[in-house]
Amino acid sequence: MGCCYDPDSITPCYYGNKVTARCTSDGLFSIALPNTLTVPPLNLTSVRLLQNGSLECNPTASNGYFLLYQFPISACGTTYKLVGDQAVYENQLVASKTLRTWNSIAITRDSTFRLLVRCSFAVSGLLPLKVDVVTLPPPPPVSSIGPINFELRISLDSSYITYYTGSDYPVVKVLRDPVYVEVRILQRRDPNLVLVLHQCWSTPSPDPLSSIQWPILIDGCPFTGDNYMSDVIPVAPGSALPFPSYYSRFDVKTFTFVDQNTEMPLAGQVYIHCSASACVPSPSDNCATVCNRRKRSVYMLSKKSDVVLVSSDVPIYFDNSLPEMQNDREVCAAKLSLLMGYPE
Repeated sequence: MGCCYDPDSITPCYYGNKVTARCTSDGLFSIALPNTLTVPPLNLTSVRLLQNGSLECNPTASNGYFLLYQFPISACGTTYKLVGDQAVYENQLVASKTLRTWNSIAITRDSTFRLLVRCSFAVSGLLPLKVDVVTLPPPPPVSSIGPINFELRISLDSSYITYYTGSDYPVVKVLRDPVYVEVRILQRRDPNLVLVLHQCWSTPSPDPLSSIQWPILIDGCPFTGDNYMSDVIPVAPGSALPFPSYYSRFDVKTFTFVDQNTEMPLAGQVYIHCSASACVPSPSDNCATVCNRRKRSVYMLSKKSDVVLVSSDVPIYFDNSLPEMQNDREVCAAKLSLLMGYPE
């Protein structure tokens, strides 16, 4: 067509970032392919006509961006069929894959590519009527909007290496001992995401909206109305975690709910809950929580109405039947119990 691919920013000239195909009245296919047709980019050296039997079926021109085929419509494996008053010629281009094998298992990192080109001619005058280009259905997008999953879990200690599992419960700790809590983003690999904790609180039942609640974090900062305030534990950027920004950690000093009138402990369970969202940093907001001054990010992936609630899987248990543990701090800790004991 007298045009080539030229990435000159002033006077660019393109076939276009799509298939350009035409049929000429003298019976030639002309097909130009960009390498941007697939993700990852198409390896143009791997492309061939489905039936490539002669030199005229090889590409007539190529560079790092495009591949050009020009061949007779009656050659190179082209099929012919008569549909009404139209003569239809079809041919296919495919790309081979580079395979790696190990122990009879094969993998590839090349895109799947198959292209059908169809030319229609009027039988009466054999003039080209139209060209159809049919590609494979597009693959799922490289990135897309989807649910973001969060998890709240409790570490055995401040190292955040080992975490309690369901088989460890019930877990008992002496009052005022720290309980190490972690909230994290699951199943994501976007390094731009930052976990933001909004509120964290505890309840004596699985219902996070229970009328009995004790604040732990307010806008991501320790609740100042507590005489044993929680500590926010930084996750160092240079840690072994692949995405440190996916994690938020804090401790809770062991306590128990009591009856306000009798001051007697309320036997039962304690659950920890947090509201969290994912944030994308911007020039005006790095998504960091600044205690005493919390900025709201306009780049929140989860809007305020979509803030996720995450709770501890297993409750912290306070057991009135353990008086022998009043003066035995070491025994309490050895039992790996999770929240409740008696004051010394």
